Amino acid sequence: MIEVARVHIVGKDESALKAFVDIKVADAVLIKGIRVIAKKDGGLFAAMPSHLAGDGKYYDTVKFLSAAVNKELQEVVLAAYQA
Repeated sequence: MIEVARVHIVGKDESALKAFVDIKVADAVLIKGIRVIAKKDGGLFAAMPSHLAGDGKYYDTVKFLSAAVNKELQEVVLAAYQA
């Protein structure tokens, strides 16, 4: 269902931001700007595109409603980044 369309490595070793990833969902939707970010305690996670709202908080622009699809997103994006 989720396929990586592009990986753009941007981060230096000391930067938390490592890459931007674009994905295709079911060959019907392209989501651009998923960020690969290093966790403070080690490891990586994929963060969905977000925007800054008037209240000073960031909110995801795209959100998958299923925990299973969120897990698939993390696995597919991180595997493509590490390849």
